[in-house]
Amino acid sequence: MLKTIIIGAVLLFIAILLMGINVFFTKKRKFPNTHIGASKAMHTRGISCATSQDTSMRSKISPVELALKSENNK
Repeated sequence: MLKTIIIGAVLLFIAILLMGINVFFTKKRKFPNTHIGASKAMHTRGISCATSQDTSMRSKISPVELALKSENNK
């Protein structure tokens, strides 16, 4: 049983090391940005991330309307 745990831990360490080769052994030392907002192809199609869309929609609703809606729901 202990042998299995050790082998699993070693395999996990090797997998993490291989996934991070670009980060650990280059001068940039940054993970690649896989965010939808950073993708040029998505940007040309007009697709943005949900967080950005939510932020822009919330800025369009006035605080007064939000307060009135919350008072009406009580």
